[in-house]
Amino acid sequence: MTRDLDCDIAIDLGPHHPSAHGGFQLALDLEGNTIISATPRVGFLHRSAEKLFEARDYRQILMLANRHDWLSAFSSELTVALAVEEATGITPPERATWLRIILAEANRIAAHLLMLAFVNPELLTLRERWARWQERATGGRVHPMITRIGGLVSDVPEETLTEAMAIAEMSRDALARVSIPARWESLAVVTADVSRTGASGPVGWASGVTDDLRRDEPYLAYRGMSIPVVTGQGSAADRYRMLIAQIHMSAELITTCVRECSDSSGAPVNVPLPKTLRVPEGITYVATENPFGHHGVLLVSSGDKVPWRMKLRTPSFAHVQLLSHALPGTPLEELGDAVASFFLVSGDIDR
Repeated sequence: MTRDLDCDIAIDLGPHHPSAHGGFQLALDLEGNTIISATPRVGFLHRSAEKLFEARDYRQILMLANRHDWLSAFSSELTVALAVEEATGITPPERATWLRIILAEANRIAAHLLMLAFVNPELLTLRERWARWQERATGGRVHPMITRIGGLVSDVPEETLTEAMAIAEMSRDALARVSIPARWESLAVVTADVSRTGASGPVGWASGVTDDLRRDEPYLAYRGMSIPVVTGQGSAADRYRMLIAQIHMSAELITTCVRECSDSSGAPVNVPLPKTLRVPEGITYVATENPFGHHGVLLVSSGDKVPWRMKLRTPSFAHVQLLSHALPGTPLEELGDAVASFFLVSGDIDR
């Protein structure tokens, strides 16, 4: 292993860590047992999603969109659909809009539970319940692929929506059993000034950033909903607290949206599309508040049935740069805990 890496010692952080499959590396300089500098090494997966967008039509790109961040699959395909809909002037039915919020917030809770399982492994059982719920609602445990340009491919049954409220409440109750280690209060601190270089979502909020696209640039039906932003002082403990706060809020949003859907059962969830969907020539940018932060899609169209260019702005790619600022001063034995607190997904870095 060390023969293939430009380093003195290669450290495997464990099978449950985001770097476990070798798609992400950190070059560290040590003084004794303390990290004095850290340089992220990225680019090992070579996924080329952005280039592949240029060879797929607008229906097919949704399949690529939900695979670069496998913990935010629904939210990622949703952002691309919203960009195409804005560029073409397509308006999805009202029921589809409410269902999209439910699915997005369920995606948020499931993703956060997986990260919180680093603190309390018992949460993996609850996260599994969300995976099974998503499979019943969309047909896919990991890659839902229920989003379509103009809405959703199919409706979500009322009993499945009611179940979402129940699991959301169970998720809130389970948070009382999460105990964040006291030593994380001073671990891998990211100051507010550094965080403003691109941090968003739980990582940004933990360092005092107050942006939330659901509130500041509302999309779907978020306008008018209560979207409070809780902030922290930049430590690893604060980043995990942001996940807890978001699960509470997402559970409330799911309940609100399920109630809004109660009177529209059987209503359309998509609109008819032409056999060949072409996007008018122009440039469109749409961003959503994905589970781990700001997810943007820059769509450049030449009027063809495939994008001329589709550029992604993803949370993990923005956050990996913060490790250079956060890790110096960290004891080597706490490296795994420090890196995990940035909630990185390797495919989202090397998209």
